[in-house]
Amino acid sequence: MESRNDLAHLILVNLGTPTAPTAPAVREFLAEFLSDPAVVDLPAWLWQPILRGIILRRRPARVAHQYATIWRADGSPLRIATGRMVAGVRALAGGRFEVVEAYRYGEPSLASVMNRLARESTGPVIVVPLFPQRTDATTATARWKATEAAEEAGVGDRLVNRLIAPDDPGYIEALADRWRTALANEPEPDHLVVSFHGIPTRYDRREGRTYTKDCALTTRAFLSAIGWPADRATLAYQSKFGPEPWIKPTTADLLEGLPKRGVRSVAVITPGFLTEGLETLEEIAIRGRESFLEAGGERFLYIAATEDHPALLASLARLALP
Repeated sequence: MESRNDLAHLILVNLGTPTAPTAPAVREFLAEFLSDPAVVDLPAWLWQPILRGIILRRRPARVAHQYATIWRADGSPLRIATGRMVAGVRALAGGRFEVVEAYRYGEPSLASVMNRLARESTGPVIVVPLFPQRTDATTATARWKATEAAEEAGVGDRLVNRLIAPDDPGYIEALADRWRTALANEPEPDHLVVSFHGIPTRYDRREGRTYTKDCALTTRAFLSAIGWPADRATLAYQSKFGPEPWIKPTTADLLEGLPKRGVRSVAVITPGFLTEGLETLEEIAIRGRESFLEAGGERFLYIAATEDHPALLASLARLALP
């Protein structure tokens, strides 16, 4: 019989979160996040003085205030949801493999998890970033960091990198079910906005437009699953940072412009975010709602993230099996 320390370990990797909705905690988180060349690819000699001298002096207090609007009594929504996903997949595993969480930025880090597995386990180490759409700033940086951490911990020969497909059936079913649940007691909206995190236009061009293709694939699969006409939906991108051009259309501009086109009710879903966090709860459900209503809209419906939906958890569990 296989001993427990020979079991495979599935590491679910999420982006990360500050430890508290305070300026010092946000500053620490942003310092790591914005120092990743996959996120900001400017030369360090140019970028670090700007980051340390300007951004980390001004931005943390404002971002901390935004986090405070969504923070729960038991902590960060992203961390809480990630923990529920880990527990859910662990239950599905039924002892066939272990499941742990790690974050690309913050703790538990990939390095700390790899070091622990090097001491406690001899089985395969399977890393799955919780991002279904591929881009260097999410899936690739998680893979690079996991590979680096595994090599340094001496478990590089046991590392397996896997991804959630942008049209994975379980993922799409989870999105569709969240949609059906949200509309169960609501009138059908005039328009649907499918909002993904944006990236700079040149990043997408450099990566062969893999990211925008994946976002489009997810959108088509989701619209097909809910039977929604393409002419009443718009794929858009949110969370722009910095002065250079980012992929368009932008969600913020779209929500402000839809009422001028006669759209009185809108629903917004954010398929690129598997867990709730600042970009969904504050940027979309709070600020996005306000901008749409202030522009003349009448009803705004936010569709919850998939999080620990059973169909998604089943897909994640399958990634741990041979």
